[in-house]
Amino acid sequence: MKTFHKIFIFTTLLLAIVASGVAFWAYRTANAFAQTPLATTPNQQLNIAQGTNSRHLAKLLQSEFHITNSHWLFWYLKLHPEYTHLKAGTYTVGDVKTVGELLHLLNSGKEVQLHVRLLEGTTFKQWRSILANAKELNNNVANLSDSALYQALQLPKNTGNQNLEGWFYPDTYSYTPSSNALDILKRASQRLQKDLQTAWQQRAENLPLKTPYEMLILASIVEKETSLRAEQPKVASVFINRLRKKMKLQTDPTVIYGMGENYHGNLRRRDLTTPTPYNTYVIDGLPPTPIAMVSESALNAVAHPADTPYFYFVAKGDGGHTFSETLSEHNRAVRAYVRWYKQNIKGKQ
Repeated sequence: MKTFHKIFIFTTLLLAIVASGVAFWAYRTANAFAQTPLATTPNQQLNIAQGTNSRHLAKLLQSEFHITNSHWLFWYLKLHPEYTHLKAGTYTVGDVKTVGELLHLLNSGKEVQLHVRLLEGTTFKQWRSILANAKELNNNVANLSDSALYQALQLPKNTGNQNLEGWFYPDTYSYTPSSNALDILKRASQRLQKDLQTAWQQRAENLPLKTPYEMLILASIVEKETSLRAEQPKVASVFINRLRKKMKLQTDPTVIYGMGENYHGNLRRRDLTTPTPYNTYVIDGLPPTPIAMVSESALNAVAHPADTPYFYFVAKGDGGHTFSETLSEHNRAVRAYVRWYKQNIKGKQ
């Protein structure tokens, strides 16, 4: 009986030692699994669906990275539960070297970032086209009319129209794959409204503008008239001076906008006399809506125009403008520009 007892104790100890050895081996093997190299390609992306668990991820390791021992993932996650909080999304994994680095990335939520650039001075029609062609962006505004989109964005109801022109802040917007175009437009419209309200509240005294929307309209004209940020307050001053004197604004970009598809790159004299709601050679005051998206600098230029005596300006060929107080001065500046144009542009065509 004593011999049996000794054998039992020896066997138990031996099994315990073996079990401990197996457990230690399993522990080391599971931890070593994190150092398993990944076979990735440049710019490779990995999509993690909502609800992905360790079993699903193990299959992805097999199918996407050709890892044959992915069954160790389960044990590694048992040892390291901090890596079990996988976040759904699309990730760039081209630079990920090991399984451990991949788990760290998938738990960080740092999805691949895509970008779409929406420029000042362009129209909402152009923005629609840019969003429609943006990479991996769900264009869920494609079938929405402008008025339906205006309501979906909850834009101001006191403008007298539901025109989307000018209501979005130009910028480069980041997004993740499968994001919605509507979400980008919401971000852009909220930013623009915030900037517009700030500009309106901080505006100079006695501007001949009745509402923030009128400020937005005038800012869009300034945006189209000059690409030089430093010149915008001076351009704004010309229009402010004209509004105070009840003079027509007589600005070509509004005429072009009103012509729509009928504009083919050349503004003719008869176009300046053809009535449209936007032809400021014909109508008094501001056009009914903005004519383009506006930058923050254009808004600030209208909110704080330069103090000048000018009522006219014309391009001078270097991107800037010549400003004039009287019509005779302006006509001389126009003739100078015509000479420059013939010598430098038309003569080389």
